[in-house]
Amino acid sequence: MQQYQDSLLLGHTLSLSKNPFETDPLDSYVSDSRGGLLLRDGKIYAKGTAEDLKNRFKQAEVVDYGQKLIIPGFVDSHVHYPQTAIIASWGKRLIDWLNEYTFPEEMKFHDTVYAKTIAERYLDLAISHGTTTCATYTTVHPESVAAIFQAAYDRGMSIVAGKTCMDRNAPEGLMDTAQSAYDDSKRLLEEWHGKNRCFYAITPRFAPTSTQEQLIALGQLWAEYPDCLMQTHLNEQIEEIAWVKSLYPDTRDYLEVYERVGLLGDRAIYGHAIHLQEREKDRIKDVGASVVHCPTSNSFIGSGLFDTAGLTIRGNKVGLATDTGGGSSFSMLRTMAAAYELGQLKAGPMHPAMLLWLATMGSAQALHLDDQVGSLDVGKYADVVILDLHSTPAIAQRASMADDIWSALFPTIMMGDDRSVFDVWVKGQHMN
Repeated sequence: MQQYQDSLLLGHTLSLSKNPFETDPLDSYVSDSRGGLLLRDGKIYAKGTAEDLKNRFKQAEVVDYGQKLIIPGFVDSHVHYPQTAIIASWGKRLIDWLNEYTFPEEMKFHDTVYAKTIAERYLDLAISHGTTTCATYTTVHPESVAAIFQAAYDRGMSIVAGKTCMDRNAPEGLMDTAQSAYDDSKRLLEEWHGKNRCFYAITPRFAPTSTQEQLIALGQLWAEYPDCLMQTHLNEQIEEIAWVKSLYPDTRDYLEVYERVGLLGDRAIYGHAIHLQEREKDRIKDVGASVVHCPTSNSFIGSGLFDTAGLTIRGNKVGLATDTGGGSSFSMLRTMAAAYELGQLKAGPMHPAMLLWLATMGSAQALHLDDQVGSLDVGKYADVVILDLHSTPAIAQRASMADDIWSALFPTIMMGDDRSVFDVWVKGQHMN
Protein backbone atom coordinates (compact mmCIF):
# COMPACT_ATOMS: atom_id res chain seq x y z
CA MET A 1 0.00 0.00 0.00
CA GLN A 2 1.22 3.49 -0.85
CA GLN A 3 2.20 5.39 2.29
CA TYR A 4 1.23 8.96 2.86
CA GLN A 5 2.44 11.61 5.29
CA ASP A 6 -0.29 12.51 7.79
CA SER A 7 -1.58 15.96 6.89
CA LEU A 8 -3.66 18.13 9.19
CA LEU A 9 -5.70 20.72 7.29
CA LEU A 10 -7.06 23.58 9.40
CA GLY A 11 -9.57 26.21 8.39
CA HIS A 12 -13.33 26.74 8.15
CA THR A 13 -14.80 23.31 7.39
CA LEU A 14 -18.14 22.98 5.59
CA SER A 15 -19.92 19.87 4.38
CA LEU A 16 -23.52 18.81 3.72
CA SER A 17 -24.88 16.21 6.13
CA LYS A 18 -28.42 16.07 4.69
CA ASN A 19 -30.02 16.72 1.33
CA PRO A 20 -31.11 20.41 1.44
CA PHE A 21 -33.78 19.69 -1.17
CA GLU A 22 -35.42 17.33 1.35
CA THR A 23 -34.94 19.32 4.55
CA ASP A 24 -34.46 22.90 5.67
CA PRO A 25 -31.18 24.02 4.06
CA LEU A 26 -30.18 25.59 7.38
CA ASP A 27 -30.38 22.14 8.99
CA SER A 28 -28.50 20.35 6.22
CA TYR A 29 -24.86 21.18 6.92
CA VAL A 30 -22.02 20.86 9.39
CA SER A 31 -19.71 23.84 9.72
CA ASP A 32 -16.83 24.75 12.03
CA SER A 33 -15.18 28.15 11.70
CA ARG A 34 -12.03 26.71 13.24
CA GLY A 35 -12.12 23.09 12.26
CA GLY A 36 -9.85 20.58 10.62
CA LEU A 37 -9.31 17.28 8.83
CA LEU A 38 -6.62 14.69 9.44
CA LEU A 39 -5.65 13.02 6.17
CA ARG A 40 -4.04 9.58 6.42
CA ASP A 41 -3.36 6.96 3.74
CA GLY A 42 -5.38 8.88 1.17
CA LYS A 43 -8.53 9.15 3.26
CA ILE A 44 -10.12 11.40 5.87
CA TYR A 45 -9.04 9.75 9.09
CA ALA A 46 -10.46 12.24 11.59
CA LYS A 47 -12.27 15.57 11.72
CA GLY A 48 -13.10 17.99 14.49
CA THR A 49 -11.94 21.25 16.01
CA ALA A 50 -8.50 22.55 15.15
CA GLU A 51 -7.40 22.50 18.77
CA ASP A 52 -8.48 18.92 19.38
CA LEU A 53 -6.87 17.59 16.20
CA LYS A 54 -3.59 19.37 16.89
CA ASN A 55 -3.48 17.79 20.33
CA ARG A 56 -4.34 14.31 19.04
CA PHE A 57 -2.03 14.25 16.01
CA LYS A 58 1.11 16.07 17.09
CA GLN A 59 3.29 14.42 14.42
CA ALA A 60 1.09 15.45 11.50
CA GLU A 61 2.20 18.05 8.98
CA VAL A 62 -0.01 21.06 9.70
CA VAL A 63 -1.39 23.17 6.86
CA ASP A 64 -3.26 26.11 8.34
CA TYR A 65 -5.57 27.85 5.88
CA GLY A 66 -6.79 30.41 8.41
CA GLN A 67 -10.38 31.38 7.61
CA LYS A 68 -10.39 29.89 4.13
CA LEU A 69 -13.16 27.39 3.46
CA ILE A 70 -12.46 23.64 3.42
CA ILE A 71 -15.08 21.71 1.42
CA PRO A 72 -15.34 18.39 -0.42
CA GLY A 73 -13.85 18.25 -3.90
CA PHE A 74 -16.33 18.94 -6.68
CA VAL A 75 -17.87 16.04 -8.59
CA ASP A 76 -18.52 16.75 -12.30
CA SER A 77 -20.99 14.12 -13.46
CA HIS A 78 -21.05 14.70 -17.24
CA VAL A 79 -17.99 15.70 -19.26
CA HIS A 80 -16.60 15.18 -22.77
CA TYR A 81 -12.87 15.42 -22.22
CA PRO A 82 -12.09 15.09 -25.97
CA GLN A 83 -13.87 18.43 -26.44
CA THR A 84 -11.42 20.28 -24.19
CA ALA A 85 -9.72 22.05 -27.08
CA ILE A 86 -12.97 23.23 -28.67
CA ILE A 87 -14.64 24.67 -25.58
CA ALA A 88 -16.26 28.06 -26.23
CA SER A 89 -16.59 27.53 -29.97
CA TRP A 90 -19.08 29.92 -31.53
CA GLY A 91 -22.66 28.92 -30.87
CA LYS A 92 -24.58 26.36 -32.85
CA ARG A 93 -27.54 24.11 -32.23
CA LEU A 94 -26.65 20.65 -30.97
CA ILE A 95 -26.44 18.72 -34.24
CA ASP A 96 -24.63 21.57 -36.02
CA TRP A 97 -22.21 21.84 -33.11
CA LEU A 98 -21.46 18.13 -33.25
CA ASN A 99 -20.86 18.17 -37.00
CA GLU A 100 -18.83 21.37 -37.17
CA TYR A 101 -16.71 21.15 -34.03
CA THR A 102 -17.04 17.91 -32.09
CA PHE A 103 -16.68 15.22 -34.72
CA PRO A 104 -13.65 16.79 -36.47
CA GLU A 105 -11.89 17.15 -33.11
CA GLU A 106 -12.74 13.61 -32.01
CA MET A 107 -11.21 12.23 -35.23
CA LYS A 108 -7.79 13.15 -33.81
CA PHE A 109 -8.05 10.73 -30.87
CA HIS A 110 -6.87 7.71 -32.81
CA ASP A 111 -3.46 9.23 -32.10
CA THR A 112 -2.32 7.91 -28.73
CA VAL A 113 -0.03 10.88 -28.10
CA TYR A 114 -2.78 13.40 -28.82
CA ALA A 115 -5.26 11.53 -26.63
CA LYS A 116 -2.74 11.47 -23.78
CA THR A 117 -2.01 15.19 -24.18
CA ILE A 118 -5.67 16.22 -24.03
CA ALA A 119 -6.48 13.78 -21.21
CA GLU A 120 -3.73 15.24 -19.05
CA ARG A 121 -4.67 18.79 -20.02
CA TYR A 122 -8.32 18.22 -19.13
CA LEU A 123 -7.61 16.67 -15.72
CA ASP A 124 -5.12 19.40 -14.84
CA LEU A 125 -7.69 22.04 -15.76
CA ALA A 126 -10.37 20.21 -13.79
CA ILE A 127 -8.18 20.01 -10.68
CA SER A 128 -7.23 23.68 -10.96
CA HIS A 129 -10.97 24.45 -10.78
CA GLY A 130 -11.52 22.20 -7.76
CA THR A 131 -12.95 19.15 -9.54
CA THR A 132 -11.59 15.93 -8.06
CA THR A 133 -14.04 13.39 -9.55
CA CYS A 134 -15.59 13.34 -13.00
CA ALA A 135 -17.62 11.18 -15.37
CA THR A 136 -16.46 11.60 -18.93
CA TYR A 137 -17.24 10.43 -22.42
CA THR A 138 -14.32 9.58 -24.65
CA THR A 139 -14.33 8.90 -28.41
CA VAL A 140 -14.87 5.75 -30.42
CA HIS A 141 -11.14 5.03 -30.19
CA PRO A 142 -10.02 2.68 -27.41
CA GLU A 143 -6.85 4.79 -27.18
CA SER A 144 -8.94 7.69 -25.87
CA VAL A 145 -10.34 5.53 -23.07
CA ALA A 146 -6.95 4.23 -21.96
CA ALA A 147 -5.55 7.78 -22.03
CA ILE A 148 -8.06 9.28 -19.61
CA PHE A 149 -8.06 6.30 -17.26
CA GLN A 150 -4.27 6.30 -17.12
CA ALA A 151 -4.11 10.05 -16.52
CA ALA A 152 -6.64 9.78 -13.69
CA TYR A 153 -4.86 6.74 -12.25
CA ASP A 154 -1.57 8.64 -12.20
CA ARG A 155 -3.21 11.51 -10.28
CA GLY A 156 -5.08 9.27 -7.85
CA MET A 157 -8.39 10.67 -9.09
CA SER A 158 -11.78 9.04 -9.06
CA ILE A 159 -13.14 8.80 -12.60
CA VAL A 160 -16.00 7.25 -14.54
CA ALA A 161 -15.38 6.79 -18.27
CA GLY A 162 -16.19 4.55 -21.21
CA LYS A 163 -15.70 4.17 -24.94
CA THR A 164 -18.22 6.26 -26.87
CA CYS A 165 -20.11 3.96 -29.24
CA MET A 166 -21.58 5.09 -32.57
CA ASP A 167 -22.42 3.00 -35.63
CA ARG A 168 -24.50 5.45 -37.69
CA ASN A 169 -25.07 9.16 -38.36
CA ALA A 170 -21.44 10.03 -37.74
CA PRO A 171 -18.28 10.41 -39.87
CA GLU A 172 -16.83 7.13 -41.06
CA GLY A 173 -13.71 7.57 -38.93
CA LEU A 174 -15.82 7.79 -35.78
CA MET A 175 -18.05 4.78 -36.30
CA ASP A 176 -17.68 1.29 -34.93
CA THR A 177 -20.12 -1.61 -35.25
CA ALA A 178 -22.46 -3.36 -32.87
CA GLN A 179 -19.91 -6.15 -32.44
CA SER A 180 -16.81 -3.97 -32.11
CA ALA A 181 -18.62 -1.70 -29.64
CA TYR A 182 -19.38 -4.74 -27.52
CA ASP A 183 -15.90 -6.24 -27.88
CA ASP A 184 -13.97 -3.01 -27.28
CA SER A 185 -16.14 -2.00 -24.33
CA LYS A 186 -15.83 -5.43 -22.73
CA ARG A 187 -12.05 -5.48 -23.10
CA LEU A 188 -11.66 -1.97 -21.68
CA LEU A 189 -14.12 -2.68 -18.91
CA GLU A 190 -12.23 -5.77 -17.82
CA GLU A 191 -8.96 -3.86 -17.89
CA TRP A 192 -10.01 -0.71 -16.03
CA HIS A 193 -13.21 -1.15 -14.03
CA GLY A 194 -12.34 -1.12 -10.33
CA LYS A 195 -8.64 -0.45 -10.94
CA ASN A 196 -7.74 1.92 -8.12
CA ARG A 197 -10.42 4.66 -8.50
CA CYS A 198 -11.34 3.98 -12.13
CA PHE A 199 -14.91 2.93 -12.96
CA TYR A 200 -16.31 1.95 -16.34
CA ALA A 201 -19.49 3.32 -17.88
CA ILE A 202 -20.96 1.62 -20.97
CA THR A 203 -21.43 4.61 -23.28
CA PRO A 204 -23.70 4.80 -26.31
CA ARG A 205 -23.44 8.45 -27.29
CA PHE A 206 -27.16 8.86 -27.88
CA ALA A 207 -29.93 7.05 -29.70
CA PRO A 208 -29.50 8.75 -33.12
CA THR A 209 -25.89 7.56 -33.45
CA SER A 210 -26.53 3.94 -32.51
CA THR A 211 -28.52 1.36 -34.41
CA GLN A 212 -30.91 -0.76 -32.43
CA GLU A 213 -28.51 -3.65 -32.99
CA GLN A 214 -25.73 -1.73 -31.25
CA LEU A 215 -27.97 -0.62 -28.37
CA ILE A 216 -29.06 -4.24 -27.87
CA ALA A 217 -25.42 -5.38 -27.81
CA LEU A 218 -24.54 -2.75 -25.20
CA GLY A 219 -27.61 -3.66 -23.16
CA GLN A 220 -26.42 -7.27 -23.17
CA LEU A 221 -22.97 -6.19 -22.03
CA TRP A 222 -24.47 -4.22 -19.15
CA ALA A 223 -26.52 -7.24 -18.11
CA GLU A 224 -23.26 -9.24 -17.98
CA TYR A 225 -21.52 -6.54 -15.90
CA PRO A 226 -24.30 -4.93 -13.85
CA ASP A 227 -21.91 -3.24 -11.41
CA CYS A 228 -20.74 -0.93 -14.21
CA LEU A 229 -22.49 2.32 -14.93
CA MET A 230 -24.19 3.27 -18.19
CA GLN A 231 -24.14 6.86 -19.46
CA THR A 232 -25.86 8.44 -22.44
CA HIS A 233 -27.81 11.53 -23.50
CA LEU A 234 -31.55 12.00 -23.21
CA ASN A 235 -34.01 14.69 -24.30
CA GLU A 236 -31.45 17.45 -24.79
CA GLN A 237 -33.04 19.43 -27.65
CA ILE A 238 -36.43 19.50 -29.34
CA GLU A 239 -34.95 18.74 -32.77
CA GLU A 240 -33.05 15.78 -31.32
CA ILE A 241 -36.24 14.36 -29.80
CA ALA A 242 -38.04 14.64 -33.15
CA TRP A 243 -35.08 12.89 -34.80
CA VAL A 244 -35.26 10.04 -32.30
CA LYS A 245 -38.99 9.72 -32.94
CA SER A 246 -38.37 9.42 -36.67
CA LEU A 247 -35.76 6.71 -36.09
CA TYR A 248 -37.85 4.81 -33.53
CA PRO A 249 -41.47 5.61 -34.48
CA ASP A 250 -42.99 2.77 -32.43
CA THR A 251 -41.68 4.06 -29.08
CA ARG A 252 -43.75 6.19 -26.71
CA ASP A 253 -40.86 8.47 -25.86
CA TYR A 254 -37.06 8.85 -25.99
CA LEU A 255 -36.45 6.89 -22.79
CA GLU A 256 -38.30 3.86 -24.15
CA VAL A 257 -35.65 3.50 -26.86
CA TYR A 258 -33.16 2.73 -24.11
CA GLU A 259 -35.64 0.86 -21.95
CA ARG A 260 -36.48 -1.70 -24.66
CA VAL A 261 -32.82 -2.70 -25.10
CA GLY A 262 -31.84 -3.03 -21.46
CA LEU A 263 -30.27 0.42 -21.03
CA LEU A 264 -32.47 1.56 -18.16
CA GLY A 265 -31.46 0.70 -14.61
CA ASP A 266 -30.39 2.08 -11.26
CA ARG A 267 -26.81 2.65 -12.46
CA ALA A 268 -27.87 4.61 -15.54
CA ILE A 269 -26.85 8.26 -15.91
CA TYR A 270 -28.80 10.38 -18.40
CA GLY A 271 -27.22 13.66 -19.42
CA HIS A 272 -29.32 16.82 -19.90
CA ALA A 273 -32.82 15.27 -19.58
CA ILE A 274 -34.44 18.65 -20.16
CA HIS A 275 -37.61 17.80 -22.05
CA LEU A 276 -38.82 14.77 -20.09
CA GLN A 277 -42.34 13.44 -20.34
CA GLU A 278 -44.14 12.49 -17.13
CA ARG A 279 -43.76 8.80 -17.90
CA GLU A 280 -40.02 9.24 -18.34
CA LYS A 281 -39.68 11.07 -15.03
CA ASP A 282 -41.60 8.32 -13.26
CA ARG A 283 -39.64 5.46 -14.83
CA ILE A 284 -36.29 7.08 -14.09
CA LYS A 285 -37.32 7.60 -10.49
CA ASP A 286 -38.81 4.12 -10.12
CA VAL A 287 -35.61 2.35 -11.21
CA GLY A 288 -33.31 4.72 -9.29
CA ALA A 289 -31.50 6.08 -12.34
CA SER A 290 -29.89 9.52 -12.36
CA VAL A 291 -30.25 12.62 -14.50
CA VAL A 292 -27.57 15.28 -14.85
CA HIS A 293 -28.09 19.03 -15.11
CA CYS A 294 -25.66 20.77 -17.49
CA PRO A 295 -26.67 24.44 -17.15
CA THR A 296 -23.89 26.25 -19.02
CA SER A 297 -24.25 23.83 -21.93
CA ASN A 298 -28.04 24.03 -21.90
CA SER A 299 -27.88 27.80 -22.24
CA PHE A 300 -24.81 27.95 -24.53
CA ILE A 301 -26.32 25.60 -27.12
CA GLY A 302 -29.86 26.80 -26.46
CA SER A 303 -31.28 23.49 -25.30
CA GLY A 304 -33.77 24.61 -22.67
CA LEU A 305 -34.45 24.89 -18.93
CA PHE A 306 -33.80 21.85 -16.75
CA ASP A 307 -36.40 21.36 -14.03
CA THR A 308 -34.06 21.07 -11.03
CA ALA A 309 -36.68 21.88 -8.40
CA GLY A 310 -39.40 19.72 -9.90
CA LEU A 311 -37.21 16.65 -10.34
CA THR A 312 -35.59 16.86 -6.92
CA ILE A 313 -38.94 17.38 -5.18
CA ARG A 314 -40.39 14.29 -6.83
CA GLY A 315 -37.35 12.26 -5.71
CA ASN A 316 -35.29 11.93 -8.87
CA LYS A 317 -31.52 11.71 -8.35
CA VAL A 318 -29.89 14.79 -9.91
CA GLY A 319 -26.24 15.53 -10.58
CA LEU A 320 -24.55 18.69 -11.82
CA ALA A 321 -22.01 18.96 -14.61
CA THR A 322 -19.98 21.31 -16.77
CA ASP A 323 -20.55 19.27 -19.95
CA THR A 324 -17.13 20.35 -21.22
CA GLY A 325 -16.89 21.40 -24.05
CA GLY A 326 -20.55 21.96 -24.96
CA GLY A 327 -20.56 23.72 -21.63
CA SER A 328 -18.70 26.99 -21.60
CA SER A 329 -16.60 26.58 -18.44
CA PHE A 330 -14.40 24.04 -16.63
CA SER A 331 -15.52 25.54 -13.32
CA MET A 332 -18.10 23.89 -11.10
CA LEU A 333 -18.44 27.27 -9.37
CA ARG A 334 -19.54 28.83 -12.66
CA THR A 335 -21.77 25.80 -13.22
CA MET A 336 -23.45 26.32 -9.84
CA ALA A 337 -23.98 29.96 -10.73
CA ALA A 338 -25.60 28.98 -14.03
CA ALA A 339 -27.81 26.46 -12.22
CA TYR A 340 -28.96 29.24 -9.91
CA GLU A 341 -29.64 31.64 -12.78
CA LEU A 342 -31.54 29.13 -14.90
CA GLY A 343 -33.41 27.94 -11.83
CA GLN A 344 -34.67 31.50 -11.36
CA LEU A 345 -36.31 31.25 -14.78
CA LYS A 346 -37.93 27.92 -13.95
CA ALA A 347 -39.07 27.71 -10.35
CA GLY A 348 -37.39 30.28 -8.13
CA PRO A 349 -34.14 30.68 -6.20
CA MET A 350 -32.08 27.78 -4.89
CA HIS A 351 -30.36 28.14 -1.54
CA PRO A 352 -26.53 28.03 -1.75
CA ALA A 353 -26.63 24.75 0.20
CA MET A 354 -28.63 23.22 -2.66
CA LEU A 355 -26.05 24.35 -5.18
CA LEU A 356 -23.18 22.94 -3.13
CA TRP A 357 -25.11 19.69 -2.69
CA LEU A 358 -25.56 19.29 -6.44
CA ALA A 359 -21.84 19.86 -7.02
CA THR A 360 -20.74 17.40 -4.32
CA MET A 361 -23.04 14.78 -2.77
CA GLY A 362 -25.77 15.06 -5.41
CA SER A 363 -23.33 14.28 -8.21
CA ALA A 364 -21.60 11.64 -6.09
CA GLN A 365 -24.95 9.89 -5.58
CA ALA A 366 -25.69 10.13 -9.30
CA LEU A 367 -22.43 8.28 -9.99
CA HIS A 368 -22.94 5.78 -7.14
CA LEU A 369 -19.75 7.06 -5.51
CA ASP A 370 -21.32 8.72 -2.48
CA ASP A 371 -19.74 6.12 -0.19
CA GLN A 372 -16.34 7.34 -1.39
CA VAL A 373 -16.58 11.07 -2.19
CA GLY A 374 -18.90 14.06 -1.92
CA SER A 375 -18.55 14.97 1.77
CA LEU A 376 -15.95 15.40 4.50
CA ASP A 377 -17.04 12.27 6.35
CA VAL A 378 -14.41 10.13 8.03
CA GLY A 379 -13.49 7.15 5.86
CA LYS A 380 -14.02 8.86 2.53
CA TYR A 381 -11.22 9.66 0.13
CA ALA A 382 -9.35 12.81 1.04
CA ASP A 383 -10.52 14.83 -1.96
CA VAL A 384 -10.60 18.34 -0.55
CA VAL A 385 -10.86 21.84 -1.96
CA ILE A 386 -9.91 25.04 -0.18
CA LEU A 387 -11.83 28.10 -1.32
CA ASP A 388 -10.69 31.68 -0.87
CA LEU A 389 -13.90 33.61 -0.22
CA HIS A 390 -12.05 36.90 -0.87
CA SER A 391 -10.30 35.89 -4.09
CA THR A 392 -11.13 39.02 -6.08
CA PRO A 393 -11.97 42.58 -5.05
CA ALA A 394 -15.56 42.18 -6.27
CA ILE A 395 -16.06 38.99 -4.27
CA ALA A 396 -14.21 40.29 -1.22
CA GLN A 397 -16.27 43.45 -0.88
CA ARG A 398 -19.51 41.47 -0.96
CA ALA A 399 -18.26 38.67 1.33
CA SER A 400 -17.11 41.24 3.90
CA MET A 401 -20.79 42.06 4.51
CA ALA A 402 -21.80 38.43 5.16
CA ASP A 403 -23.51 37.49 8.40
CA ASP A 404 -23.32 33.68 8.00
CA ILE A 405 -21.38 31.07 6.05
CA TRP A 406 -23.89 30.92 3.20
CA SER A 407 -23.94 34.65 2.53
CA ALA A 408 -20.13 34.49 2.64
CA LEU A 409 -19.99 31.61 0.16
CA PHE A 410 -22.68 32.76 -2.27
CA PRO A 411 -20.59 35.56 -3.88
CA THR A 412 -17.89 32.99 -4.66
CA ILE A 413 -20.49 30.68 -6.20
CA MET A 414 -21.85 33.47 -8.38
CA MET A 415 -18.60 35.23 -9.30
CA GLY A 416 -15.87 32.71 -8.59
CA ASP A 417 -13.61 30.73 -10.90
CA ASP A 418 -10.21 29.03 -10.62
CA ARG A 419 -8.89 32.12 -8.80
CA SER A 420 -11.19 31.20 -5.92
CA VAL A 421 -9.71 27.70 -5.68
CA PHE A 422 -6.82 28.29 -3.30
CA ASP A 423 -5.71 24.68 -2.92
CA VAL A 424 -6.68 21.12 -3.87
CA TRP A 425 -5.97 17.71 -2.35
CA VAL A 426 -6.68 14.46 -4.19
CA LYS A 427 -6.52 11.18 -2.29
CA GLY A 428 -4.60 12.96 0.45
CA GLN A 429 -1.99 14.35 -1.93
CA HIS A 430 -1.37 18.06 -2.34
CA MET A 431 -1.97 18.93 -6.01
CA ASN A 432 -0.72 22.53 -6.22
